[in-house]
Amino acid sequence: MIKGLRATTVKLDTAPPAYSLIPAAGGVAWLTDHFSLVGRGPSVYIDPGTGPDRFRRGAQAVADLLDGVEIHDEVDLPGSGPVAFGSWTFDEQSPGSRLIVPTTIFGYGDGIAWKTTLTFDGEPLQSAPEDYPRHPDALDPQGWMRAVEIAVDRIVAGDLAKVVLARRVEVEAAQDIDQSGLAHRLSQAYPGCFTFCFEDLVGASPELLVRRIDDLVDSVPLAGSTRRGSTPGEDRVLGRALKGSHKNLAEHALAVETVMTKLRPWCSELIKEPEPSLLLLANLQHLSTKIQGRLLSSDQSAGPPNSLVLAGALHPTAAVCGVPQDAALGMIRKLEGFDRGRYSGPVGWMDHRGDGEWAVALRCALITGTRAELYAGAGIVGESDPVDELEETTLKLLAVLDTLP
Repeated sequence: MIKGLRATTVKLDTAPPAYSLIPAAGGVAWLTDHFSLVGRGPSVYIDPGTGPDRFRRGAQAVADLLDGVEIHDEVDLPGSGPVAFGSWTFDEQSPGSRLIVPTTIFGYGDGIAWKTTLTFDGEPLQSAPEDYPRHPDALDPQGWMRAVEIAVDRIVAGDLAKVVLARRVEVEAAQDIDQSGLAHRLSQAYPGCFTFCFEDLVGASPELLVRRIDDLVDSVPLAGSTRRGSTPGEDRVLGRALKGSHKNLAEHALAVETVMTKLRPWCSELIKEPEPSLLLLANLQHLSTKIQGRLLSSDQSAGPPNSLVLAGALHPTAAVCGVPQDAALGMIRKLEGFDRGRYSGPVGWMDHRGDGEWAVALRCALITGTRAELYAGAGIVGESDPVDELEETTLKLLAVLDTLP
């Protein structure tokens, strides 16, 4: 706890577009078509470390920081007041997870805009973070397809049911990449996605890992993909084929069941859509299943678990790791040829109430000057074909590649 910490939230009569408040480099933001947050100015940085307890440590560190904060809030909505933004590595063994509490936060939701300012004895808080570790190695396309072949052989042999293998591609732009502009283009191209900026990581994720508002929890796992058609008729044919594909339905069912299994201990009620629906994006369509539950109180005084605790309980899902989890994670470490870093880890925000939204960091890139490191993955099952899986990752890479300058 930091004594004398104050948070003041006021309504704004007018406010610029959220994306325009994102710095050209660095900064934190969360943009959707109905709700947005942008953090600016000096910040408090929290390193939750590595290991299986990292989410619990991170949640506790945020609670310790905000314990006793004096809050004046004219808005009193999820996301108003002090907010911690976070980005987590995929692998618990990898360093680089971070939580950031900015001293200035702009919010947009429910048809209003607001500004939250944090002060300590009248002065902004500030601390200097360490640089993120870099993991430059990666397989070329032929090497990646060979990794898929090995994975399929292991799955057919019965060692596991599914593994998700990712690719990393580095590209060079003609000029420095303005993260504000990139975030704006991504949000315009993918309005149904969660566009995020977290310092050097920028992306537009279609997958909600978890949302907690009061005692309600939502998750929308995705697995199984195909391209969009060039005509409405072709689009419908491709969508019907995806919904009828045994391979894709089996892959999707594994993703849904892992989320249901991990959420059940936290919920008094938990329901899911009876059948997967199609999530249509600009260049891809995915099988999607909405899951909603009502949370149990962790104890009589504390209320339901906060959104960050829930994100830690769900990560990694079968949609980004595989089934069984330990066997899939071991194969990822052996076959991918690089450390994913924060790609496919949780990214999002949590307010002082514990409400928040966490997406899976997909369709994203690490930005350094003119250089962008892009990532995409594919779920591998026994019926997977290496050429088809390579094509799927190439389509996913285009989500960010097509929006670079």
